[in-house]
Amino acid sequence: MILALIAAAMYIGMMGQSGGDFRGDGNGNTVLAEIKPGSTLSEVGPSLVEKGVVSSNEAFQSAAATTPKAADIKPGFYKLQEKMSAQSAVEAFLNPENKVDLLKVPTGATLMDSKVVGGDTRFGIYSLVSSITCSVGDSCLSAEEIANVAATADPVSLGVPEWALEPVQKASGDPKRLEGLIEPGEYVVDPEASAEETLTQLISASAESFANTGIVDRAAAINLSPYELLTAASLVEREAPAGEFDKVARVILNRLAKPMRLEFDSTVNYGLDEQEVATTDEDRARETPWNTYAKDGLPATPIASPSIEAVTAMENPAPGNWLFFVTVDKDGTTVFNDTFEQHMADTQKAAESGVLDSNR
Repeated sequence: MILALIAAAMYIGMMGQSGGDFRGDGNGNTVLAEIKPGSTLSEVGPSLVEKGVVSSNEAFQSAAATTPKAADIKPGFYKLQEKMSAQSAVEAFLNPENKVDLLKVPTGATLMDSKVVGGDTRFGIYSLVSSITCSVGDSCLSAEEIANVAATADPVSLGVPEWALEPVQKASGDPKRLEGLIEPGEYVVDPEASAEETLTQLISASAESFANTGIVDRAAAINLSPYELLTAASLVEREAPAGEFDKVARVILNRLAKPMRLEFDSTVNYGLDEQEVATTDEDRARETPWNTYAKDGLPATPIASPSIEAVTAMENPAPGNWLFFVTVDKDGTTVFNDTFEQHMADTQKAAESGVLDSNR
């Protein structure tokens, strides 16, 4: 009996436990824990035991039940440690410093980084994903590794919708071939997932959002393919001020119907190493798959990630005969016109206000 008691005491001491619980804030070894959308903190207990974060589900459930703020913990990934007391684990979930950042894809984002003339670098989606993977542990995915997977992986396995498969497959080897297929927004991304897993998550979720707009049927109604509609929506996202998306959508369709070149500066910028609102004559003359000053029709691919608002604007364009639009001041006031003469008069106003000045 005495030997049994001594053995039990030694076991508790070695495990750092007291009453079935670890002691302290952990041993320094980082462990990633996920609270999934729709789940509660209490549901994560078994996985924490499996990962060695807490000693028992019972201890964790008790600590969670006696911590009122535990009900406020948001879904996402959290950085914890091995061998934490149950109370320390609950408090770690409540500490915002332990929450892995959400992946935030801004509207109009591109896959690759872009440089702005006289300004900073705009980080692309691949770099944004990379920064999330580098937030936990010693190893992470580089933007280059993610781009390589995007360029070479099977589009079907990545979740590319059927209506975009052909153009994506034709561009095999190009890391920009998935442009426009990731919807702007916030995503809970596993920092320890592979590049293919993360891209599949983002593209599959976006494909579902696009499908929910009725993109296939709506594209047919305006005589575009769904991929062309997405491409046009990316132009709306880059060209139109807030509240004018449906008008710019109508300008695009009116010009395509003429036919008449779109001549959008955003399509010029997409092929440039350094970008700015005002493009030069040399820029506009450069032939690229996207430059709508130098080519007929739409760009070969989307030039950015369009928001659902931009997609629905293309699906439901405003009625009108406009063929031209121009931003006439630095407050973003945009004027729409039917005739070239009207447009030129407003373009002169834009020039006088400095909107069209180039920094190069």
